[in-house]
Amino acid sequence: MAAVRLVRSISDSPVLNGLLEEHLLTERPLGDVLLFYINRPSVIVGRNQRIEAEVDTDYCLRHGIEIVRRLSGGGTVYHDYGNINYAFIVDKDERPVLDRDFATPIIDALRPLGVEAVSGERKELLVGGYKISGTASHVARTRILFHGTLLHRTDLGALDRALRGDVSKRGRKVASVPSPVMNLASLTGEQETTEHFLGRLTGFFENYYGTALRLEPEPETEAALKRRANELSGPASGSLQPPVSEAER
Repeated sequence: MAAVRLVRSISDSPVLNGLLEEHLLTERPLGDVLLFYINRPSVIVGRNQRIEAEVDTDYCLRHGIEIVRRLSGGGTVYHDYGNINYAFIVDKDERPVLDRDFATPIIDALRPLGVEAVSGERKELLVGGYKISGTASHVARTRILFHGTLLHRTDLGALDRALRGDVSKRGRKVASVPSPVMNLASLTGEQETTEHFLGRLTGFFENYYGTALRLEPEPETEAALKRRANELSGPASGSLQPPVSEAER
């Protein structure tokens, strides 16, 4: 099995974690990476979506929920401290990205934790017809980013309210596809914290890949990412954050 770097981000900033993904994708091609991170409450909008059509921006501003545009396409998702994010960042090969199987390692990791998941038509992960993980991808010149969510103890009420956009403002932009969702904690134990569950998950991958978990970003990289975030901040107001990529609002 090819060497895989197993990484846990020490940041809870959706902007910095988005930039860390981009950094690992484009600035530091050191082979295959599996990154895990947890963001503070935030809404992450797909590259080709209109924010107002997907997000209740007033609700987010009132509740301190950041709004960030990500590098990849796909639908809008809600993150909080009960949600785990994972990202496979790998070198390209001759196969199209949609033919590559990024779901199986996650499904294999969930099984010993008491979760029998399957991959759906849109590469989402399902348990009994309920979505526990949405995914998206971005293809760079020589690298692929495939990332997803894992709903563990997410505030589903906040998720529902934050993602009530004004569909009349969608225009020709990409629409999200709503799905019934469930938290993994309802399957694995209501008392388990998300941090403990993530520890069990990363422990599986340490054995799976035969490598130790690393904490990133390192101080020098973190400083560079913060400078980049400041460059992107522009005229954004309130909790509305600038796009991580150049995609327009």
